[in-house]
Amino acid sequence: MKFEELKLDKPLLKAIEDAGFEEPTEIQEKTIPLALAGKDVIGESATGSGKTLAFGAGIIEKTSKGGGIRTLILTPTRELAEQVGRALRNFSRYKHLTVAMVYGGVAISPQIDNLKRAEIVVGTPGRILDHMERGSLRLDKINTLVLDEADKMLDMGFIDDVARIIEACPKERQTLLFSATISADINHIAKKYMIHPVRVESVAYVDASLLEQVYYDVPRPMKFSLLVHLLREEKGGLVMVFCNTRRNADFVARNLQNNGVDALAIHGGLTQARRNFIMEKFRSSKVFVIVCTDVAARGLDVPNVSHIYNYDIPPTSKEYIHRIGRTARAGSEGKAISLVSDRDYDNFRHVMRDPSLKIKNEKLPEFESLMIRLFDRERPRQERGFGGPRYGGRSGFHRGGGRGGDRERGFAHRGRERQTFQRGERKDGAHYGRRERGGFSRGRRFGQHSRGGSPDSHSHRRH
Repeated sequence: MKFEELKLDKPLLKAIEDAGFEEPTEIQEKTIPLALAGKDVIGESATGSGKTLAFGAGIIEKTSKGGGIRTLILTPTRELAEQVGRALRNFSRYKHLTVAMVYGGVAISPQIDNLKRAEIVVGTPGRILDHMERGSLRLDKINTLVLDEADKMLDMGFIDDVARIIEACPKERQTLLFSATISADINHIAKKYMIHPVRVESVAYVDASLLEQVYYDVPRPMKFSLLVHLLREEKGGLVMVFCNTRRNADFVARNLQNNGVDALAIHGGLTQARRNFIMEKFRSSKVFVIVCTDVAARGLDVPNVSHIYNYDIPPTSKEYIHRIGRTARAGSEGKAISLVSDRDYDNFRHVMRDPSLKIKNEKLPEFESLMIRLFDRERPRQERGFGGPRYGGRSGFHRGGGRGGDRERGFAHRGRERQTFQRGERKDGAHYGRRERGGFSRGRRFGQHSRGGSPDSHSHRRH
C-alpha cells in the first residue's frame, strides 16, 4: 500500500515524501483510516512501529492554522515529548501548524509564549498540570486527545495526573491511546474515558535477516570486563547499553570512561539541559556509547544505532523487543548482545519464552579483567572471576583473594582497608551482610538454579 491510498491531503503527502517514507507501516495502515473517520483507537505497538505518524496524520488533516489549541498529546518522558513534537512539526510544515512542547526541567516562560500560538501541544503530565493551574493552558477546545506510551505513564505513577487531565478535556472528543502492552489499568482507562474504541495491533517481531541476536553467559564478576572487551572490538556505529537502574547506568558509564571508552549515561535523574547535551553529542557521533535506562530511552530518536547491549536483562520479552527495536532500522543491519549472569537468569527465561526471538549463545572470548571504581568511595579494585587477571587462565587470585565472598569481590588488600570497605557497604544496604559469604559458584550457568553469591561490584547497594 502507498500513502496516497490512505486519502491524505497533498501537503501531508509532500511532508511524508520529504521524510523519505514510501509505504505505511502496519500500525499506520490500520490506524490512519480510523483516525480520519473520528474513531477512538487503542493501538498496541512497539518502539519503531511508526505510531507518531499513525496518530499524527489524522490530527494534521483536521487542524487549521490559527484555530487555537485543538490537540493534546501526553507522553511519559521529556525525550518522547521532544521526539513527537519534532516529528509533528516536520509532518505539518506545509500547513504551518505550531506545535508546543511542554515538560519539566526547563524554564516555563518560553513554554507559556509558545502555547499562545499553538494548535498542537505535546507534553508530560506534570508540566501540563502546571500550565493548567497557571491558566496558561486551557483544554476546553480540545477535540483530539492522545495518550502515547500509556503503559509507561502508568508505570511511572502518572495515573492520577492523567485522569485529571482527561477529565478537564471536553467529553465530545476523539481519544487515541497507544501502548506497548494492554494491562488491566489501560483497559480501565479505555472503558472509562473512550467511546467504543477500535483496537488495532502491530505485531511485534524481529527481522532475523537484519538483526543478529546473541547472548553471553558470563560470570557475574566479569560482566563489565566483557562489555569493555566487546566495545573495544567494535569497528564503528553508535551503541546503546541498557541498564535496569539509574545507579547501574552511572556505574557503567563512568567505568567505561575510565577504561578509554567514549560513553555517557542518560536517565531521569539528570537535568533536561544535561540530557539534551548528551543526546546532541550522541546524535553527532561525538560520543560512541550511551548508557541508558528504559524510561529515559523511551522516545530517544537516534538513527544509525548499530549495536544494542543489555548489560542488565529486562524482565519481559516486550521490554527486550523495545530495546532491540532501536537498531536494524530502515533496512540497516544491527546486533543485539545480552550479557547474562546468574542474577539475570529469571529475567532471561521470561525473554526467551517469546517464540519470535532467536537468540543464540556465543562462546566467551578471552579477555582481561579490569579495574573498576565505586565512585561514592573513590576506591578502585580489580574485577576478578576465574583465572586471576585474565579470564580463561589458570585458577588463582591475586593478593587478598581469600575465600568465599572476598574472592568474588577481589579485594586488593587485607586488614584495615578491607574492614573499612565492608563497614561502608553496610551503611548502604542491610541486605549486603546476608550475602557476604556467598562466593562465586564456578559451575553454575544459565538455566541452573543459583543459591546466592555476593552481588557484583556495583550492586551491593540498594537500587
